[in-house]
Amino acid sequence: MKTVDQFGRAFTLGKRKEAVAQVWVVEGDGHVIVNGKPMAEYFSLMKDRESILYPFQVTDLLGKYNVWTKVKGGGQADAIAHGITKALIIHDSDLKPILRAANLVTRDTRVVERKKPGLAKARKRYTWVKR
Repeated sequence: MKTVDQFGRAFTLGKRKEAVAQVWVVEGDGHVIVNGKPMAEYFSLMKDRESILYPFQVTDLLGKYNVWTKVKGGGQADAIAHGITKALIIHDSDLKPILRAANLVTRDTRVVERKKPGLAKARKRYTWVKR
């Protein structure tokens, strides 16, 4: 079981598709830093920003924790949200049923299917031509 370190930080890894997010969560005033930039500057789409803050909205903790992350790969916003969820559970284990009811605790294991030999993509075939 992971715990909060001497500085009050909870460290977790969040994953989604090919993305891996290293997430640190500490009590604060609601700042979210992604790869050294503010969240609004790093993610231009509102949908991505909302998915990152969704664990805080579900638990009514919006603006109570500072988050900073290092993330790479595809599916970054959901990977960060997964990491934040795990870190909130480290801070307060009573939040786990609330987060589980919102389908945030379980990692989404779907990944891109590999390309097969002789096919155009994973399942798409080349056009059949009679002659």
